[in-house]
Amino acid sequence: MSRSSSSFGAFYRRLRAKVGPKVAIVATAHKLARTFYHMLKHRTPFRDLSAQEYEKRARQHEIANLRKKAAKLGVALVESLG
Repeated sequence: MSRSSSSFGAFYRRLRAKVGPKVAIVATAHKLARTFYHMLKHRTPFRDLSAQEYEKRARQHEIANLRKKAAKLGVALVESLG
């Protein structure tokens, strides 16, 4: 997982940096199991995101969360150009 170029590998690496390798392995296995269950239940093919696409989506999600927190505090975020 740690060297995989899939979205699961990127998920594992992000989580490993936050909570450590043991918890990250369990969380990634759980994510794989949920994905597999969803594919079987809904009879859908597997569409893997690349690690770059996963990181891009994670960054957008994090920015959205920061905007919500800033709005709750009454502060406006300004994007930098660089």
